[in-house]
Amino acid sequence: MKKYLSAIVLFFIFLGIYYIGSFTKIPFGDCVGFVLFVEKGEFETAAVSTSHFLYANTGIFIKNLTGLHAIEASRFLVIASGAATVALIYVIVKTITKTQWNAITAAFVFGFSFSFWRNAEIVEVYTYNCLWVSLFFLSMVKAFIEKKNIHIILSSLFLGISLWIHIQNILLIPALLLFLFYFRKEKHYAYSSFILFALLFSSLFILNMSQGLSFRSSYSSDQGKWIEDSLQQTPVQLVKDLLQSFIYLIYNFNIFTFFGITGIGLLYKTNRKMFTVFFIAALLVYGFSTFYLVSDNYVFFLPFNIIFALSIGYGLSSVKYTSFKKFSWICLLIPLGYVFAYHTVLLTEKGKDADTFKKYKGGMSYYLLPWMNNNVGILEFTIDHKVSPEPINSMIAGAKEYIMLLKSKGYTEDEIRKL
Repeated sequence: MKKYLSAIVLFFIFLGIYYIGSFTKIPFGDCVGFVLFVEKGEFETAAVSTSHFLYANTGIFIKNLTGLHAIEASRFLVIASGAATVALIYVIVKTITKTQWNAITAAFVFGFSFSFWRNAEIVEVYTYNCLWVSLFFLSMVKAFIEKKNIHIILSSLFLGISLWIHIQNILLIPALLLFLFYFRKEKHYAYSSFILFALLFSSLFILNMSQGLSFRSSYSSDQGKWIEDSLQQTPVQLVKDLLQSFIYLIYNFNIFTFFGITGIGLLYKTNRKMFTVFFIAALLVYGFSTFYLVSDNYVFFLPFNIIFALSIGYGLSSVKYTSFKKFSWICLLIPLGYVFAYHTVLLTEKGKDADTFKKYKGGMSYYLLPWMNNNVGILEFTIDHKVSPEPINSMIAGAKEYIMLLKSKGYTEDEIRKL
């Protein structure tokens, strides 16, 4: 227990941070759909690309086990997963570098990174997904560093489970296959690991096809043609996508981006095999997320962001930067960077115009500040028949259905406005 004391402390620190900043009312986006599903309490039976099978069913399981309201059960799942992921970042970096200060710094940098922090404050699938992806990365690192073969099998177990949460994780399969190739001499473990992953992966398709769904249902959607649209972008649009991805990177990791880049080079020099496995994983996730043509593509970078946070921790371990140890506390000032960026943007005309345009869901604070307390709620927006300057039809439809369900359970409109 003493070995993991720092990780446990980090877990409770971020559990508190994320709880304090968590949404006051159900936010805009896909949040209301997830809460509605948990409120209905009917377990998902198909693993289609948009159902997030394991995430949705875990929310219902928590609700049934604890008796919590669907909103609070969903909040607990997201916040606890987020805090646990931060603790795992610490454990992974500590495993690689054998030093504590840089592992703690990397954990705080990732825990305060905008994309992850934001998703720990709303009802979304991504922190739960990051938890399982982090366990996958931890298993591979332990296999490389500690030479414990059981982690070869655990790597396939965790990645296989993660596919039942978010199908985007198929992008990590090439990294797993290369990892297993490197450990091919451990035949019993490598073959067992491959078979286990194949079973978990194929079960997605077997489950869906047994219910009359198509083979493609696990990785495609009838709600939009995002892949097709992404492939039809012009060169100019692709360059804009790439520039935007760099902005995301800087906004998430600020000055620590430098140490992340340094860590990449350091790992290349010291552990070529582990570098190659993580480089392939990072490249595929980053490439897909950069050019995937959806409005919220920033969330798809999160598995890459985990890898980059690990690289930050490794970069800090370089003997060239040991003097930075006494300045590492500046990671605690990251939240002030978001406040500064928010107020700076509002000083510009474009910023003011964007704030006015997006005021219906909180203005620019919704986009630049990760915490969501005292937010505008989709339920009150819908009940009051407010109109947005851009189409949000699917959100309104989900909100109306949830409002009707709550009314059938005896809630008044005034009570619903507060949810």
